[in-house]
Amino acid sequence: MDRFARLAASVLAAPEAVVAVLDGPAGAEVLECWPPERPPAKPWHAVLRRHVVRTGGQLMVDDLVRWASDGGAAALNGAEGAFAAAPLYGARGQCLGVLAVHDPRPRAWSEHNRQDLEDLAGVCAAELRLRASTRRANDEQHSAQQARDEAQAATGTAVAGERRMRIQQERSELLLRAAEMLGNTLGLEQVRATVSDLVSGDLKPAYVGLVLLGDDGKLRRAVDTSSGPVPLEEQLPLYALTDRWPTAQAARDNRVVSVPDRQTLVDHYDPHTVAVFDQMGLCSAVCVPLPGTRSPTLGTLVAAWDEPHETDVHERAVLTVIAGYTALAVERALHLDERTSVARQLQQAMLTDLPRTPGLELAALYRPAAHHDMVGGDWYDAYPVLPHRTTADGRTPLAVTVGDITGHNTHAATLMSQARSMLRQADVDCGRSPADALTSFERANDQLHTRISGTLVHAHLHPRPHGAWLLRWTNAGHPSPLLAHPDRDTERLTEHGLLLHPGLAPPEGRLVHERLLEPGSVLLLYTDGLVEHRGRDLEQGIDRATALLARAVADRTPLPQVLDLLADTLAGPDHGDDIVLLALRVG
Repeated sequence: MDRFARLAASVLAAPEAVVAVLDGPAGAEVLECWPPERPPAKPWHAVLRRHVVRTGGQLMVDDLVRWASDGGAAALNGAEGAFAAAPLYGARGQCLGVLAVHDPRPRAWSEHNRQDLEDLAGVCAAELRLRASTRRANDEQHSAQQARDEAQAATGTAVAGERRMRIQQERSELLLRAAEMLGNTLGLEQVRATVSDLVSGDLKPAYVGLVLLGDDGKLRRAVDTSSGPVPLEEQLPLYALTDRWPTAQAARDNRVVSVPDRQTLVDHYDPHTVAVFDQMGLCSAVCVPLPGTRSPTLGTLVAAWDEPHETDVHERAVLTVIAGYTALAVERALHLDERTSVARQLQQAMLTDLPRTPGLELAALYRPAAHHDMVGGDWYDAYPVLPHRTTADGRTPLAVTVGDITGHNTHAATLMSQARSMLRQADVDCGRSPADALTSFERANDQLHTRISGTLVHAHLHPRPHGAWLLRWTNAGHPSPLLAHPDRDTERLTEHGLLLHPGLAPPEGRLVHERLLEPGSVLLLYTDGLVEHRGRDLEQGIDRATALLARAVADRTPLPQVLDLLADTLAGPDHGDDIVLLALRVG
């Protein structure tokens, strides 16, 4: 249990954690603590644990001093900081104990903290239930075999007992590994691969699969992309809950289904099932339902062997508990996948359709991070400003922006959309210069407490005679734009100011910098995902980008191909950050 305490302390970032297991009807506790050398001897700690046992619900206290003064509990003398605890339930709903964490300083527990604590308590309680089940099974086996055991030689009995203890220890270690490994998974693919590794290594089946029940009532096989194609997953990826498959029966009836040999498969299931099992060389299987928190079942965990296999009580218990851990991981993965998908859609929706601008060729590129669960605040934008200043040849001033809001999560993506809209509004209202617009944006950011931080380059382009354009820009801590001239070296526009952060706006306002863009010039704005990589110097990355851009401009390469070349060469397929590129060429 001290490993569960360590896990709780790590996941909730709390210095202290304890698993308190109730021992007997009198309610005495057996404590396992983390760190082991600091047991919670304080009386108020025991008072709060008893409160959780009595109420039967989670307790999340941000500030113990305030909570006690508001009548939360008596006898909390000396209690301070933050406290969170969850009950551990037995199979019949009885309280087996409490999992609790304590932070000496007050803190606000988040909804994620509450869910993490609930998940860990569920895993810890499942381990306690498994131990109780194993003890009962051992007692029953012992009673049934007592007569034979007495007749055995003392040495034989000792060897058998030692072997049973070793097997139980190995399976307990497997369950603890499952709790740790599945507790750290994020996406569905990672859950599928982790389950396969866990079950394959200890129970030694020839195949491990995961089947999930969709909202449409169909069962879908989760594919392990780390291994080669599997006939079962290729030939029948989708099937109905009513079909005659053992996995469907387990999910439909919400019970463990055992197929000990091929003849059982022939007698009770679809001929197609037998054909696919024969093709894979399988002849036995056990299918365990995945218990859902919001629905009776999420699907089925299946382990299959290439020889007849009768699962014993210990294997069934182990697989049932692993199925419980897997179900928690699946629910978390589905939630994260859905949230990430929504954030990605939001991020994509905020990317501008580039305006058609006479005298300018524009191109943009957005590539999300290679890690599917990462979303961020990178964006580009381009739109006309000051339409009353349109020239006789139809050229209109243009605003362009490339920015990167701090963070890699849905919150960063949301702040990005706010920043984009606020900056556009500032340009419309007071956009005499890009610095004026950015200063107005920062003023609103402070007064509205949106707490947007990050970096950006915001620029205006104004038509000038003979096809030229005047570039006026302000840089808030962003990587230097690159300007490729048609007849001289490519230039790094290094002028910049402070990054965006609430309360850090320069009191004298932002500075504006200028360059004249002659026909044939190419301006490149980009985010740091293009040039900043682990183990590589940032300046070297910018130098490589400068050389590639200069060569492509000299070869008159079309802008979309230039952006692809930069992203493919500098970032590659496994880039860990979003990449945004915006380029424009003077016609």
